[in-house]
Amino acid sequence: MSKEILLDDYTFLVSETDEKGVIIFANDDFCRIAGYDIDDLIGKPHNIIRHQDMPKIAFKDLWDTIRKSVIWTGYVKNRAKNGDFYWVYATVFPTVTSDGSKGYLSCRRKANRVEIETHEKLYKELILKES
Repeated sequence: MSKEILLDDYTFLVSETDEKGVIIFANDDFCRIAGYDIDDLIGKPHNIIRHQDMPKIAFKDLWDTIRKSVIWTGYVKNRAKNGDFYWVYATVFPTVTSDGSKGYLSCRRKANRVEIETHEKLYKELILKES
């Protein structure tokens, strides 16, 4: 059975993707919490960490928002390589990558427990509607 990985107040997960969501950068905190070596992440789609408890509509909203060059924020439950999970408060910024192409920068921090509980319930309801 999976268990929750708790982020501390100073953990700050950062990743950068190209326009298609392929990881081109990940910081040490992201690698450590997700349980991947940097070489396991670079060149992989960011949804490698997508947890099955996340409704599709949440990621549709994310992509619809950032494709309009607007910043997106939200609560996300992610899956670590070993199957454990962790919650984050995420902010995704449309950006320009080092080679001049369009990309996205995702910054994530510890989510507060009240928001986790609220979003856990909401996401379960949304997943039921998707079925």
